[in-house]
Amino acid sequence: MTTYLIRNAQLLGGAPQDLHLVDGVIAAIGTALDATADIEIDATGLIVLPGLVDLHTHLREPGREDAETVLTGTRAAAKGGFTAVHAMANTFPVADTAGVVEQVWRLGQESGYCDVQPVGAVTVGLEGKKLAELGAMHESAAGVRVFSDDGKCVDDAVMMRRALEYVKAFDGVVAQHAQEPRLTEGAQMNEGQVSGELGLGGWPAVAEEAIIARDVLLAAHVGSRLHICHVSTAGSVEIVRWAKAKGWDVTAEVTPHHLLLTDELVRSYDPVYKVNPPLRTAEDVQALRKALADGTIDAVATDHAPHPAEDKDCEWAVAAMGMVGLETALSVVQQTMVDTGLLNWEGVADRMSHRPARIGRLAGQGRPVSVGEPANLVLFDPAYRGAVNPDSFASRSRNTPYKGLDLPGRVHATFLRGNATVLAGELVEQGGLA
Repeated sequence: MTTYLIRNAQLLGGAPQDLHLVDGVIAAIGTALDATADIEIDATGLIVLPGLVDLHTHLREPGREDAETVLTGTRAAAKGGFTAVHAMANTFPVADTAGVVEQVWRLGQESGYCDVQPVGAVTVGLEGKKLAELGAMHESAAGVRVFSDDGKCVDDAVMMRRALEYVKAFDGVVAQHAQEPRLTEGAQMNEGQVSGELGLGGWPAVAEEAIIARDVLLAAHVGSRLHICHVSTAGSVEIVRWAKAKGWDVTAEVTPHHLLLTDELVRSYDPVYKVNPPLRTAEDVQALRKALADGTIDAVATDHAPHPAEDKDCEWAVAAMGMVGLETALSVVQQTMVDTGLLNWEGVADRMSHRPARIGRLAGQGRPVSVGEPANLVLFDPAYRGAVNPDSFASRSRNTPYKGLDLPGRVHATFLRGNATVLAGELVEQGGLA
């Protein structure tokens, strides 16, 4: 296995250190290390972070390989600094059986670019009528611990209660897509001043908040773990904060785009800004940033949602919802949280690696950057500035809301258990040296 000596990297943004990577682990950390390696990297000015973990990625395979595959999605993840992703269940067929989750898991192993942890569906076919094979998916080779009907809400309270009770048996977690369906029929964007002016169907904040309020109460009642996907409103933040103050086992995530973008962008009628949940107001954005900073929101999750051009380059009303996000996530977090002084790099490591790995119960991921730990690492250049160019993406899809936008920072290198998946900003073909 190739050995690496990383010189003068700023460990979590601190003083420069050398790191020696041998046999998949961090063999030594120190200044001016006296060590030899196959490849030596000058990391002056670069931040070293633990490999990022995404709780919310759509890899589309099986069924929508025209939008993304496990291979292309994990290549995009590696370019974004991720060493593990959770693959959502809304594939074709739906990942609601042991067979499908094992297929996705094995495709992830074959890709070699990052660990792929399948998320199992809560209900059969995401239809909300019958519990899926939760136990069988957990007992499968994929070892599923996270279950979600993401893309749809488990809106039936009895079904949600049963799911929360079931996953307790193996320390699982139900990740809820909080969207009351009756309140969002025909919704096209955030309900507010802009939707009124544009004449587009509004998506009220209460549609998200009502489900979160119900579910934190259900989780407390049965004593189970609940995770809230893509929190997007100030009201949702307050409910999560209240639940945590009660000591209930509730966690939450926010997407990079909800930390940066607002519903004002919808005035362009560009479907690239159409997403579920919708872009909210500037006040919501500020509340989300504050909640991520104080730990009320546990994690940044990309909700990477690739779509082929024909599903986005069309009129707003019929366009698909979603944005790609793996390759720009860390840059958006730098701009919204680090450059604003809300988080330091240690905080970024906590929200984008440590806590997501803990929520997903991923052993070996989200570990400290310490001697003896798995060498899952990312080297990040915070001084870089450049316009986002979708043509350079490893993802099969190009539906990014940041095209042409100057964002800070760039991933210089990513290591998965000591194996370089990205070097000098470029993907490393697995099986060979850079």
